[in-house]
Amino acid sequence: MRIRLTSILTVFLLLISPISWGAEIDKGQAAYDSGDYQTAITEWQPLAEAGHAAGQFGMGLLYANGFGVPLDDAQALRWYQLAADQQHSNAQSNIAVMYANGWGVPQSDAEAFKWYSLAAEQGVTSAQIAVAKMCSGGHGAAQDNVQAHKWFSIASELGDYNAASRRDELAARMSADEIAEASLLAKNWMERYETLHANQ
Repeated sequence: MRIRLTSILTVFLLLISPISWGAEIDKGQAAYDSGDYQTAITEWQPLAEAGHAAGQFGMGLLYANGFGVPLDDAQALRWYQLAADQQHSNAQSNIAVMYANGWGVPQSDAEAFKWYSLAAEQGVTSAQIAVAKMCSGGHGAAQDNVQAHKWFSIASELGDYNAASRRDELAARMSADEIAEASLLAKNWMERYETLHANQ
């Protein structure tokens, strides 16, 4: 009987854990947003140590900015990396920022592009803009106006106010065939993205 009760309790705890984690993440975020970094640490650190990606990302934010903890790029990168390994898109984007600026890591446009690309594929518009700019200028990636146009178009569709004008400026230097190819790539990406999010 004791084994059965333990099993039932374990299943119950596993079922309620995500709900509890969500509340703790939200409480930590509210504390972070209001400048109460000690409460954010109290909420996020146990989750981060338990392997929760959002908690790990939160701890990365704290260390990256020196909020409630000493500013420590190595710790920020460690927490971001753990979250990024679980496909946390904002952690991927923040790792890209670290590489782009050489914060706690050797400056590398190629590494920045790699991480921005991962975040861009998951719908982070700031990462999409970064990828578009890097493709347009050939920084960290091969110069590719088609890919740049595609990402500016996607970022515009997802609500970035400046992306459409940047795309249109770029289009002035492109052939009609290149624009058509970029538009088709953007359309296909948006269809996959919308389908994926409709099923979540």
